[in-house]
Amino acid sequence: MHTFHDLTLTGLDGQPLPLAEFAGQVVLVVNVASQCGLTPQYAGLETLHQQYREQGFQVLGVPCNQFAGQEPGDEAEIARFCSLNYNLSFPMTAKVEVNGPGRHPLYQLLAGEGAAHPGDISWNFEKFLVGRDGQIVARFSPRTAPDDPQLVQAIERALLQR
Repeated sequence: MHTFHDLTLTGLDGQPLPLAEFAGQVVLVVNVASQCGLTPQYAGLETLHQQYREQGFQVLGVPCNQFAGQEPGDEAEIARFCSLNYNLSFPMTAKVEVNGPGRHPLYQLLAGEGAAHPGDISWNFEKFLVGRDGQIVARFSPRTAPDDPQLVQAIERALLQR
């Protein structure tokens, strides 16, 4: 079984994105989509990223088209949408599957059998908080807004851990 920092994904730009780059940081992993009713959460995720990045925090956006086809574009279209509409500065991966037989190893680790918070991803914008040590700290529903006090407190607690 891999750990969070052992995995390498493909970035939205097609380049390898080794999660080892996030070792020692707190990461909020969010499966995202451009045509979802929750898509405006991008703005709040960018705010969180800006607010806490100097303390060692990253948001990692993971596009997925498994929920009502709400992320139909290719990587270039996704990048363009996120840049034009939300001016995102946090890293994004290429599209992955989060559920089912094609579930990406990242989501196998986050939500698969034996995970700290197992169970299928319910919709776009489900959030997993990963501690500095690569352990999964918490899972938040898609409806949990980025500025939700429980989410913000969990991030702040995780940032205090060394």
